[in-house]
Amino acid sequence: MRFVSYRTAAGVRPAAVVGVHGDERLLDLTAVAGAPDVVALLGDPGALARARAAIAEADPAELPALADAELDAPVRPGKLLCLGYNYRGHVPDGVAPTASDPEFPDVFVKTPNTIGGPDDAVAIPDAALDVDYEGELALVIARRAKEVPLEEALEYVGGYTILNDVSDRAWQRRQSQWALGKCFDGFAPLGPWVVTPDEVGDPQQLDVEVERDGVVTVAQSTSTTIFSAAYVVHYLSQTMTLEPGDVISTGTPQKLPAAQDAHRALVPGDAVTVRISRIGQLTTRFTASADEGARR
Repeated sequence: MRFVSYRTAAGVRPAAVVGVHGDERLLDLTAVAGAPDVVALLGDPGALARARAAIAEADPAELPALADAELDAPVRPGKLLCLGYNYRGHVPDGVAPTASDPEFPDVFVKTPNTIGGPDDAVAIPDAALDVDYEGELALVIARRAKEVPLEEALEYVGGYTILNDVSDRAWQRRQSQWALGKCFDGFAPLGPWVVTPDEVGDPQQLDVEVERDGVVTVAQSTSTTIFSAAYVVHYLSQTMTLEPGDVISTGTPQKLPAAQDAHRALVPGDAVTVRISRIGQLTTRFTASADEGARR
């Protein structure tokens, strides 16, 4: 199942996406599932069962088009935890693939002001100097998790979504902590939806592809991550309680060599699309700061 949050005059409401790509419809779940938002839905087996039944019974022809809805971020996390350097790059012949693996994950946070919906443009601030993008698989926590055993860790994941970890490299390099380069307003587009684990399957067998202005710049499998989704949930839960709705972003693959060699900062008018198999795609348009709040 795919769940979205969409904006109405009465506030943000949860819905399911019904239909196939190119003809996707919106099934409001506020009354059907009895859950006020997507986070509550993911954490309630009864609400999930009611949502599944409603989806099976729905006639897509009677539902509004998804394309006409104004989508919010599917969840608004209390904590957005991110990983750096979590994909293995090219390894020379004769060198063990794990030779350069770090012992522990490199974890940083993005603050709530960074979260944006899938249709929200990202305004490039006047202070930004070297804005870049990172396409990532993100996990949405469904149940409170504390000191979770590794073998049970994925039971706490209610679904998967896509994050574009927008970053200003110049601000990031100014200090040993990355917060200022990671936490400009709107620098975490999230969505377009949360896909439930039964449809995603093994999170270590997904293809991640990023396209910038029509050119593929990233193409790698999550099978090449250093720390698995399960391990990251387990590891983080040793130090902090993960709450329903918290999001863990699992890091970005390296750019392809040609894209690394041709690096240029994002500018107004650029667009970045992140695609992850069995989840979908997230396209983000970048605008000048005066256009903040603009939509595609």
